[in-house]
Amino acid sequence: MAHREAADFLVEIGTEELPPKALQDLMLAFARNVGEALEQERLPWTAISGYASPRRLAVLVTKLATAQTDRELELRGPPVSVSFDAAGVPTPAARAFAEKCGVAVDALGRTKTAKGEWLSCRTVEAGQDAARLLPEIVAGALDKLPASRRMRWADLDYEFVRPVHWVVMLHGQSVAEGTVLGIEAGRVTRGHRFLAPGEIVINEPADYLPALENQGFVLADYAERRQRIVESVARAAADAGGAAVGDDALYDEVTALTEWPVPLTGRFDASFLALPREVVIATLTSHQRYFPIEDSSGELLPRFVTVANLQSTDPDKVRDGNERVIRPRLADAAFFWQQDRKTALEARRGALTEVVYQKDLGSIGDRSERIARLAIAMAHQLGADAGVVERAALLAKCDLLTGMVGEFPELQGVMGRYYALASGEPEAVAVAIAEQYLPRFAADALPDTVAGQILAVADKLDMLAGIFALGKKPSGNRDPFGLRRAALGIVRIVVEKRLDLDLATLLDTAYEHQPPRPADDAAMANEIYDFILERMRAQYIEQRKLAPEVFEAVRARRPASLTDFDARVTAVAAFLELESAASLAAANKRIANILRQAGDEDYEPVDAGMLQDDAEKDLYRAVRAAQQSIAPLLEKRAYAKALAALAQLRQTVDTFFDQVLVMADDEAVKQNRLALLAELRALFLDIADISRLSTG
Repeated sequence: MAHREAADFLVEIGTEELPPKALQDLMLAFARNVGEALEQERLPWTAISGYASPRRLAVLVTKLATAQTDRELELRGPPVSVSFDAAGVPTPAARAFAEKCGVAVDALGRTKTAKGEWLSCRTVEAGQDAARLLPEIVAGALDKLPASRRMRWADLDYEFVRPVHWVVMLHGQSVAEGTVLGIEAGRVTRGHRFLAPGEIVINEPADYLPALENQGFVLADYAERRQRIVESVARAAADAGGAAVGDDALYDEVTALTEWPVPLTGRFDASFLALPREVVIATLTSHQRYFPIEDSSGELLPRFVTVANLQSTDPDKVRDGNERVIRPRLADAAFFWQQDRKTALEARRGALTEVVYQKDLGSIGDRSERIARLAIAMAHQLGADAGVVERAALLAKCDLLTGMVGEFPELQGVMGRYYALASGEPEAVAVAIAEQYLPRFAADALPDTVAGQILAVADKLDMLAGIFALGKKPSGNRDPFGLRRAALGIVRIVVEKRLDLDLATLLDTAYEHQPPRPADDAAMANEIYDFILERMRAQYIEQRKLAPEVFEAVRARRPASLTDFDARVTAVAAFLELESAASLAAANKRIANILRQAGDEDYEPVDAGMLQDDAEKDLYRAVRAAQQSIAPLLEKRAYAKALAALAQLRQTVDTFFDQVLVMADDEAVKQNRLALLAELRALFLDIADISRLSTG
């Protein structure tokens, strides 16, 4: 094949300001899509990087081949049986195929398959120049971006996340000529909207980042820009006497809103610090994307850091503008705080019946009653204070009707705690209300109190049952109600906090009280149980690096308690490391097959008097001894010890299969031996179906 040259490739899509919360995902997807398309088109490359700022998405490909790699093709012609006559002379079919291939008939090859032998011809398809393919590759990569909403602009037929104003496409020093989204590709980009609005010429891809930074006041490297923001905000906060308060989401959003980030510190009236800490932080971050500042003891200071998107010649004026904007925001929060506390949470309960939770699932008041019912059932199972969890459940959603939560939805639950305490509710009730939505995301903290744990699980179980009842369970990548997150939250709380709950019974209760119940209660509860287990399985395999077969061995027994499930999984994983594991797993697989072929009957108890061979007598005694020894271990869920004890059966089991014919001619003897095997298998099935473990 011909040697291919390579050169760097750059594509930049210049747009109106892109949605900030989606910018990073768009950047990563664009780079990924371009890379996949290049591979599909046989265009090799060395490295690929994505860049993004509010007004651009870009991909830089290092050492992209200037042409496709050549490809060997095999053309199949007519069967040999019809290609030559009895004298071996080529038929018209053979001659036509040879002519198509551009060779003589005797130069054709032959290919044998299961269906016969065929004439064939091998050719080499020369690769096309990359320049011809790149516009279409880029257009396809843009079409596949994860954008839920696209728009049209002017009188064009094209659609994109935002209107497109320019396209840069360079392969080496040459423009990859073509159109993308109706725009002719070139080498001209644009800098910062205000600091450098003019055109900037890019001579070659390697010039892209430095040209934008030095001439255009644009840091196009998203990761570098974010790091600069993190460091500069930290310095500004330190200069103000504290440390910045901000999570990853805030840094990501500020990064997506700026091209030339410049931090400035500002002040607000210290009297606003009388508001709850969460309220001040939400006001500064949610509305303004400011970074609050706290002192070394964690107390908020009346200071903040804002990140401007330009280098101003009069920074004091910018600072003053930001301070003026935040004053009325904080004043509104103070008003909500004062007004909300005038009405006790209990007094808001009645109004919850007027607020629809979800079409066909009743009101939020109805949902609160369902959650309370579940919470009480859980409290009884765990021996917790049912009065506390019931009260917390009935008041949990009342803060949704407050002015503060209406303004800051992310404070639901948090404000419920403050308002519960202001209403004279017990601390335990107030804390449970605050913990009901935990964990909010995969790595979030879990509720600390038992009442909070119960309320959080009850809330999520009711959500799952309700949405499943509506027939709107997740499909593919779509999960508009966050049911996968809710299921994972249940798994984390129950397993990590060791809540020994009968999940099967709770799911029955949760589903049977949903207004729409189109399916059989037990069947739907089982479906929800399986959905939860799928989240558990993913977590165990991805985070604990558990072998999938171990999880499946336990899932086959469908333990009602997730803590019990966890204990079994841990035990089976340890069992798998034993020397005897493979042999016993294979024996269990063999036993399962024998019993299945025999009809999986309910066998009579083993008749010791009918045992004939020493090997089956030894196995009988070993099974009886094991039944006695592991019973107390199973009672205590000491599954690891129980499996270790059963591992001692290996030699006895192996000898049995070596020396005993299970399917004896005498029907009574055969049934007795099958009954013995059934008892042996039952010993393992009390823990897990180890026949599902790999024996290779």
